[in-house]
Amino acid sequence: MDLLRFTTAGSVDDGKSTLIGRLLYDSKSIFEDQMEAIKESSRKKGDENVNLALLTDGLKAEREQGITIDVAYRYFATPKRKFIVADTPGHIQYTRNMVTGASTANLAIILIDARKGVIEQTKRHSFIANLLRIQHVVVAVNKMDLVDYSQEVYDNIVADYKAFASRLDNIVDIETIPMSALNGDNIVDKSTNMDWYQGASLLYHLEHVYVGGDENHIQARFPVQWVIRPQSTEFHDFRGFAGRVAGGVFKPGDDVTVLPSGFSTKVKGIHKDETELSEAFAPQSVTITLEDEIDLSRGDMLVKENNPPKQGQDIDAMICWFSATTLSAKKKLIIRHTTKEAKAVVQELTYKVDINTLRKEESAETFSLNEIGRISLRIASPIFYDSYNKNRHTGSFILIDPGNNETVAAGMII
Repeated sequence: MDLLRFTTAGSVDDGKSTLIGRLLYDSKSIFEDQMEAIKESSRKKGDENVNLALLTDGLKAEREQGITIDVAYRYFATPKRKFIVADTPGHIQYTRNMVTGASTANLAIILIDARKGVIEQTKRHSFIANLLRIQHVVVAVNKMDLVDYSQEVYDNIVADYKAFASRLDNIVDIETIPMSALNGDNIVDKSTNMDWYQGASLLYHLEHVYVGGDENHIQARFPVQWVIRPQSTEFHDFRGFAGRVAGGVFKPGDDVTVLPSGFSTKVKGIHKDETELSEAFAPQSVTITLEDEIDLSRGDMLVKENNPPKQGQDIDAMICWFSATTLSAKKKLIIRHTTKEAKAVVQELTYKVDINTLRKEESAETFSLNEIGRISLRIASPIFYDSYNKNRHTGSFILIDPGNNETVAAGMII
C-alpha cells in the first residue's frame, strides 16, 4: 500500500481535532481502552458529547483550553492506504507550527465553519499550503448541522473560497465536502442529512486521491547522509553511501556525477535492508555503491549529468520566520539544506506578504514571529539546489541561530 501524508488547517474551533478523532473512530483505528479513556475525560469535563478532539489534543494546556497548540501526528490505515495525519493549530500565533506540520504533506484539509464562512485564517492557511506546494486541497465545510444542512450556505462558501483560491498558483486539485465532524456526516460514510450532495465522503477521497505525480522523478538527486564502511571480514571492501533519494530514478549502471568535486562514475549497486534493488526513486532511503573509489562525504550529492542542479552561494527564498527575535538584514545564521550545513548571512529583506490581500510590502525592514516574505541569502560555501516548485526536497531549507541553536525559519528557494 502507498502512503498519504495529509494535514488539517483552519481557524480556531473549526473542528480540526474533532474531525481527525471522528476519522479515527469511524474507521475503527482506535482501541477500546483509548475510547473508554476519552469517554471518561469527556464526562469529567462535563462535555455534552464524547469529545473526540482529545484523541489528538494531548497536551494539558490543549485540553484545558479546548484548542490545538502543537502539531500532533497520528498514524492509521485502511485496506486501501496508509495515512500519516498532522493535526495543526489554528491560532495566528502558531502559524510556524502549521508550516512545520504541512511541510511534508501531500494533501491539506482546510476546515471552514459553516456559520462563519471564509475568514482570515482560511486564507492564511490556504496561502501557506500553496507556498509549500501542496497541490491537493480538501475544503471541508464543517458544522453543517448548525446551519440545518443548508445547500445554499455550502454553495456560497464554496464560491467564496474558489474566488480566493483562483489567485494561488500551486493548488491544482480542490475537492469540497460538506460535513459534520461531531455527528460523522460525510466523514467515513455518506450523510443521509445532505442528499443534495452527490460527491464522495472524506475517507473515500483520501483513499483514492492520486499523489504519485507529486514527486520529481526526472531530475536525479541523491544527497549523501552517511558513508557506510563496515570494516568486517564479510564486507571487507564494502563502501556505500547512504541517504534518501530526493528526486529522479537511480539504477545500477547509471552514469552519475559527484558534486562538488565533479568526478564521474557509474552506480555499481543499490542496497536496502540487505537486499539489492533494481532501481531507487524518491523518497526511498537506500545505500548506493559506486564502481570507482571516489572521495564522498556527508553534504555531497550524486546527480546525473543530463540534468544537474543549480549551484551557487546566492539564493532568493520565501521564508516563514519562527523566532520571537526579529529578523533584519545582515543577520548571520546557519543554513541546513538537504544534508549540507553552512554559514549564511541575510543580504536583503525583499518584501513581506499580507496574507489577507496577498499584497507585497516592499518597505519591510524586519520580519517578526510568524511573518512570511522573501529574502536574499549569501552562503559561505556553494549549495546544490533546485527551485522549490520543481523539487520540495532540494528546494527547501531551515535557518538556525548559531547562538542558541534555535530553528528560526523555514525556507523555500525561488
